[in-house]
Amino acid sequence: MKKSELAKKIIEKLKEEYPDTGCTLDYDDAWKLLVSVRLAAQCTDARVNVVVQELYQKFPDVNALAEAEAEEIEEIVKPCGLGHSKARDISACMKILRDKYQGKVPEDFDALLKLPGVGRKSANLVMGDVFGKPAVVTDTHCIRLVNRMGLVDGIKEPKKVEMELWKIIPPEESNDFCHRLVDHGREVCTARTKPHCEKCCLCDLCAKNGV
Repeated sequence: MKKSELAKKIIEKLKEEYPDTGCTLDYDDAWKLLVSVRLAAQCTDARVNVVVQELYQKFPDVNALAEAEAEEIEEIVKPCGLGHSKARDISACMKILRDKYQGKVPEDFDALLKLPGVGRKSANLVMGDVFGKPAVVTDTHCIRLVNRMGLVDGIKEPKKVEMELWKIIPPEESNDFCHRLVDHGREVCTARTKPHCEKCCLCDLCAKNGV
């Protein structure tokens, strides 16, 4: 079976299993998603969702965060880990949004990549979730699962995985597909325990089962 055909079958199965999917980071504005996704590095989304409540209470908009000292931001976000570097990036990013983009998040992938602390994963997440554009978010769940399923062959570098998935995932399916991989990776095809193949909706398609 061609990888593109396998991808379509996997997409349909995941749609049935996880009909209501989406980003698990809480946000109601594009800049808040940028902040949260930076904090989520090596931290759970659940913890980020708690920490940002205090952050936004004290600094409710882009201007407030841009004017804040990085040390003030760090004091609040340190429970997410890597507090110094995350606070520095958030501070610098908000200053650029204020000074160059009138407080708005640019609707351009390359412009997003130039923002401090924003990599391809973060930029894709914003493009897909905020602006409704095709997006391939290669987080750890995505990389693990697409290798196990046989959609990519032993590729672990995020950008390379992204490029391979662009070849086989229909653009209109890409964003939700990646969110469903997160759902599936957390519930069934887990990393820290043995995958629960016995209850997997993809067991008849997955390369891990020798199909």
